Order: sequence, then structure tokens, then C-alpha cells
Amino acid sequence: MTDDLDRLFERLVSVLADDAPGRLAVPFPAAEVYERLVPYRSNRSILRVATHQDYEMAVLRLLAGERGYASLEPAEVQDALRREAGESNPDTTLFRQFPDAILSARIARGGRWGGRSERKAAARRCGVRARRAERDGPPVPLLRRDAPRQPQGELLSAVRAAAFGRAALPGVRW
Repeated sequence: MTDDLDRLFERLVSVLADDAPGRLAVPFPAAEVYERLVPYRSNRSILRVATHQDYEMAVLRLLAGERGYASLEPAEVQDALRREAGESNPDTTLFRQFPDAILSARIARGGRWGGRSERKAAARRCGVRARRAERDGPPVPLLRRDAPRQPQGELLSAVRAAAFGRAALPGVRW
């Protein structure tokens, strides 16, 4: 069962993945989470938080490194946020005192830094579709540049056979 922290992290991953290819791996100031990437006002219904304080508590828990979703530099700031999140009556706005702390999202669960395939798998679990540049490999030329006797080149034999219905080409929609 997901809670406020899970939904906040999933939304953050979704926004970062939509922002630009490779954005998931780039550290950024912690203030971007609550000011630009996942602000309360425009995301409260998606996050299904009841109050602004619930939202701030989820941000505090995320920046404190709960469940290994994020790492914050300097480490002393993350330690202070972790201690505050563990209090019986926490100051949910404490993270606003450290807007320049650098946040790195840990996409793979278990606190390990995710490689490319782990990041893509985690994004898929969160319901994020990779952009075309991340999903596809390098482009494959359909024409051979070094084809003899034909200045325009020659279609690859597999593509030519598929075009005439003699072969199936995986990953190509006709």
C-alpha cells in the first residue's frame, strides 16, 4: 500500500523523467522539489494529501532519506532532517531552511544507486514511460552507404524482405 512518501517520490520520478532524458541521474537543489518540480498547489490531488502539513511531512521524509529514495548533501542536513522526522511533533517546515542542499534521487529501491536499466525499471514501476531517445537504441541506417553500383544505396535485406511480406521484422509496425 502506498503512502504520501511513495506517491511524492513516484510523482518526482515522473516529472524528472518527463523533463529531459537523463534528468533522473542529475543532482539538483532540494528547493526544486517543493518549488518547481512537485509543488503542493498543483499536485495535491495527484498526491492525495489531505493538508499542506501532510505534504510538508512527505517532503521532509523524502529529504531525510527515508526508504532510501533520496540522498542529500551535505550529510549533516540529511541527518538533521532525519532526526526531526523521527520526533513525535516534528517541525514539518525545517527543510525550507536548507534550500541549497543538493538532492540526488535514488531510483533503485534498497538505497543502491541505479544503473541505466535499474532506473528504467524503477520508472516503469512508477508508471513512467521512457522518452523515445531513452527507449530506443542508436538509429539504424536503412540504406547502405557503401553499396556498390547504386548511388542511393541499397535497402537492408531484412527490411526489403519484410516490405514484401516474406519476413517479420521485430519492433517495426507497418
